Amino acid sequence: MKSSVLDSYAVLAFLFNEGGAGKVAELFEKAAESDTFVFIAAPNWAEVRYMVERKVGRGQWDAVRTKLLALPIEIIPADQLLAELAGEIKVSKRISLADCFAAALAHLKKADLYTGDPEFRSIEKEIKVIWL
Repeated sequence: MKSSVLDSYAVLAFLFNEGGAGKVAELFEKAAESDTFVFIAAPNWAEVRYMVERKVGRGQWDAVRTKLLALPIEIIPADQLLAELAGEIKVSKRISLADCFAAALAHLKKADLYTGDPEFRSIEKEIKVIWL
């Protein structure tokens, strides 16, 4: 199975059964079957947390976190290499800094990036985007 990266849009679509949720669920199933992980950068994980709490209320994060961590998902820390690449992307693209981390991680892992966020249109030539 090819490596895959999720941005917060993809995780939130999965959690709240929004457009593209099925694609993300299928990705998790394939990852589990092949004993691999789907990656998410730490800044995107932070986005998932605050968006969950804003949407369903404070105090709900623990239950959602437990559900997510039971899936084949690996949170990649924002180390110096990832941060510098994200910064390099931010210089030339008009996308949020957190999205730059997702793009940087996809670049480093030579992975497909799952999203529905239109900001990623500007980076499609550099990274394979799987649209939800």
